[in-house]
Amino acid sequence: MSTPLSKEEAFARLGAITREMHEALTVLGGNQLSAIVEEIPNARDRLAYVGKMTEDAANKVLTLVETAKPECDDLATRGVELGESLARLAASSDMSVDKARGLMVVCGKFAQSTAKFADGQGAVLSDIMMAQDFQDLSGQVIKKVIDIITRTEMQLVQLLVDSSPAAPSSAARSSGTEPVTVDNHVLEGPQTADSALKQDDVDDLLASLGF
Repeated sequence: MSTPLSKEEAFARLGAITREMHEALTVLGGNQLSAIVEEIPNARDRLAYVGKMTEDAANKVLTLVETAKPECDDLATRGVELGESLARLAASSDMSVDKARGLMVVCGKFAQSTAKFADGQGAVLSDIMMAQDFQDLSGQVIKKVIDIITRTEMQLVQLLVDSSPAAPSSAARSSGTEPVTVDNHVLEGPQTADSALKQDDVDDLLASLGF
């Protein structure tokens, strides 16, 4: 059987977990992510769902690009060839009407194929744009995960405050300074949405508890 953790060991482990979650949340930038998807049952599935949507969208875009590139290369090659033919005709001293008419026919066909190519590429671009619609859903899913992490983080911080040992931390004892007093009002936060708990407040609170 494993040895039960002492109060100090449990407190230290809980603090380390809280610090790790807080730093992860800071890196993610929760305030920049968007709305919510409630069908997915838990945070792990939500993140897996985001990964799947992102992978599908990336594969779709790659397929569209791989399909369109040969057509672009072909048009570029035919354009170069037509330009060279026109240059030779312009430099020719014996340009006949038949040659000019023949080249005009080639130019007409090239113009038609270019218009058709433009229509096709427009459809490809539309498909690529539609493939990005996963961002709306993934943003909602990530926002839900961020909300879960934020609530858990605040609950863990509050638990740290409530169960903080009365003795000063080892860092405070070694430096000869008094332990920092924890301001519980930091956790309460103002009641307006635009004045939410600042990340620096959580950093200061965790630091005051020795983490």
